[in-house]
Amino acid sequence: MSLEIQKHVPLAPLTTFKIGGEAKYFVEVSNEREVKEAIQWAREKSTPFVILAGGSNVLIPDKGLDALVIRVVGDDHTIGGNLLDANPGCNLFSLIRVLGEKGLGGWEKLAGIPGSIGGAVRGNAGAFGSEIKDFLERVKVFNIKTGEIREFGNAECEFAYRDSFFKKNPEWVIVRVFIRLQSIETSESQRLTDETVAEREKRHIQNVRAAGSFFMNPVASPEVVLMFEKEKGVKSRGGRVPAGWLIEKTGMKGSSVGDAQASLRHPNYIVNNGNATASDVLVLAGNIKREVREQLGVELQEEAVIFNF
Repeated sequence: MSLEIQKHVPLAPLTTFKIGGEAKYFVEVSNEREVKEAIQWAREKSTPFVILAGGSNVLIPDKGLDALVIRVVGDDHTIGGNLLDANPGCNLFSLIRVLGEKGLGGWEKLAGIPGSIGGAVRGNAGAFGSEIKDFLERVKVFNIKTGEIREFGNAECEFAYRDSFFKKNPEWVIVRVFIRLQSIETSESQRLTDETVAEREKRHIQNVRAAGSFFMNPVASPEVVLMFEKEKGVKSRGGRVPAGWLIEKTGMKGSSVGDAQASLRHPNYIVNNGNATASDVLVLAGNIKREVREQLGVELQEEAVIFNF
């Protein structure tokens, strides 16, 4: 076996939350062959496994993971015409910058979203009216149960708001991502990217220990939607209202458990202000969900992936 399986590797430093215990087993993979090899090792050892990429949008339990953590790494990508062929471990923001310098873009509204391009596809990441589905042509995927390799076109990915076929069917692992971009002047791509990042910094908090938006924006009752539209002067998209607005309306903005806090700047960011534990985060998240449900009749659902092995 060519892979180096490590033991008792701390996972907190590999996540944007900086929370969580150790992986019982850990390996880094950078291509399809290595993914298969790591999974085969786990099967031979009768050990569960999880796949980790950029480390955003995840919460690792304090006790760690009694599993093989397969971390997808690597920034290899190629360009053929306007088509990007990328390793799923590539950092999304870095790709937007690098390709913009080469005169390819159109997806600058996604700039600043943390994590890998593979994770962005799995969760159909989006911002400012754009989603990764708007640019994805196809993905190459591997079925960890059957060993089948195939390609999924955009429609087969079954994209929805912060959702995809792969999120509902985790046995399919993304091993390559193909993105169709458009020609753009380098200076224009840089301008749009900088504008997007500046807008994110106004609306969201950057460079903090958080998973990103902790809850998805939920579909709310007509009464709550009307309340939001009157207060904010904007139309709801598909009957959804921002989770951060709901959290603020219920007085939970700034609420905390231990060092975990619903940010005073963007309450849908649960931030680690020091030594927050996963338990702190989960208790705070439960408190927030209860208040939003009891006060406004809306059920919040986590966008962050909560691991538990």
